[in-house]
Amino acid sequence: MRFKGKMKEKIKGKKIVVVRKMGILLLMAALAGIIVVSQKTGEYLNSRNKKEVETSGKLKEKAEKEEQTVILDSGHGGRDPGKIGTQGTKEKEMNLCIAKKVERHLKEAGITVIMTRTDDAGMADSQVEDLKERVKLINETKPVLAVSIHQNSYPDPSVFGTQIFYYTHSREGENAAKVVQEALQKVELQKNREIKANDTYYMLKKTEPPVLIVECGFLSNPEEEALLCEDAYQEKLAEGIANGILSYLQI
Repeated sequence: MRFKGKMKEKIKGKKIVVVRKMGILLLMAALAGIIVVSQKTGEYLNSRNKKEVETSGKLKEKAEKEEQTVILDSGHGGRDPGKIGTQGTKEKEMNLCIAKKVERHLKEAGITVIMTRTDDAGMADSQVEDLKERVKLINETKPVLAVSIHQNSYPDPSVFGTQIFYYTHSREGENAAKVVQEALQKVELQKNREIKANDTYYMLKKTEPPVLIVECGFLSNPEEEALLCEDAYQEKLAEGIANGILSYLQI
């Protein structure tokens, strides 16, 4: 009887041990499952958070670009033809052609662009009132930068090349001029003349935001006038100006 009792206790003890082991194994399996699920959940959340951060960053970048308004001013227009080239090229037409090409490049980069004119018409009947209207638009809009496109002229027909003017007392204007000048040097134009400070040009001294006057070339030089009439050369100029603006905006 004692032997049978001991056997029963022994068997009962083994069953308890087995049950405990199974319980431990089940608990370990459950814990492993929880860990795996936690890892998967963590990976999912990390991936989702990463995507949200990337999306947020892209939206922020887009918003910043949209906030960075640039004004492109096509010099002259309407009754005011500007300079007349040796072959009869009208500056106002050349200015608008190049400005529209610059506008395309900037819009492709996501920049908000305002044009002072999109056709032959000026902003007022007289030259004085026209300039006042352009200055008023720039001051009211408060762009990050305004760039006025022009063509140059000089009594000596051998003089040629692009040149950028900025307001003498504007550090931002000088900085922008240097950046755009550097970009123009990379597109292999005829010649890039040194940037120049000026405190007499009406548009420079009467505007509050930084303004550049970009003289794309000399219509008084027959060879440069012919180049300026070529679409491919205009594209080079536009690319250089646009790249310079984008570099200044740090895009």
